[in-house]
Amino acid sequence: MHNRVESRLAKWPFVAGDVLLLCVAALAVFQSRVPLELGPAILCASAVALGALLCVTPFVLEYRACVRLTETEALLTSAAQMKNLELVADRISAATGQWQTVQEYSTTTVNAAKQIAERMAAEVAAFTEFMQKANDSERATLRLEVEKLRRAENDWLQVVLRTLDHVFALNRAAARSGQPALIEQLANFQNSCRDIARRIGLVPFEAASGQPFDTTRHKLVDSKEAPPSGALVEETIAAGYTYQSQPLRAALVSLQPAKVAKANETQKSDEDSGEPLAEPTLL
Repeated sequence: MHNRVESRLAKWPFVAGDVLLLCVAALAVFQSRVPLELGPAILCASAVALGALLCVTPFVLEYRACVRLTETEALLTSAAQMKNLELVADRISAATGQWQTVQEYSTTTVNAAKQIAERMAAEVAAFTEFMQKANDSERATLRLEVEKLRRAENDWLQVVLRTLDHVFALNRAAARSGQPALIEQLANFQNSCRDIARRIGLVPFEAASGQPFDTTRHKLVDSKEAPPSGALVEETIAAGYTYQSQPLRAALVSLQPAKVAKANETQKSDEDSGEPLAEPTLL
């Protein structure tokens, strides 16, 4: 910067003028009388002052030029910084706009997520309701199937019971016939049928003759007739059954006459000395 000022402003004219003025002052001093008169003294002082002013003038001008150049550079720097600030402001504005756009997108996304969540909740509720209805329908169907199976089970149990009752009646008829071969064949046939029934949990039982009457396991032909106290079984008319350890039907029996029952009871008390009566025999 200083070199550029020197190249623009030459100092030698000012120095030459200063030297010339000094020469004029020296000439005025040498040519005047001593002491100097007023005119030569004023001329000498003016020449020296003017020479000094000429000598200082280029440096003052150079300083002012430097100051102006510095101010200009400062203004240029400030202007550049202002441009940078404007650029930063533009970037901040763009970032703010982008942030607002992102915020709008975020709000839209949140709303969409809420809508999706609501739809999912509605779908879940509808699916739950559908599954509940399906379960209720399936339960009703299964309940109906179970009832059908139970009715079918009851039907085939009744069929098996009727078949075993007919086999028991045939066995009783064979016993009354007095033919040993026929009795043996029908007894074996009845035992085979009862073994097959036991495989499905159906167990027949009979009351032995002389066994005490048990209201939980025995039944009279006339259900309205009340058995007397200490009544004894005479014979089994129809066998009783249990199904899977649960009582299914009581054995149908007839009772001994009162005199015979009393005599049998006296005989048993003499023989057993008060021992408990035997349970019905399970075949």
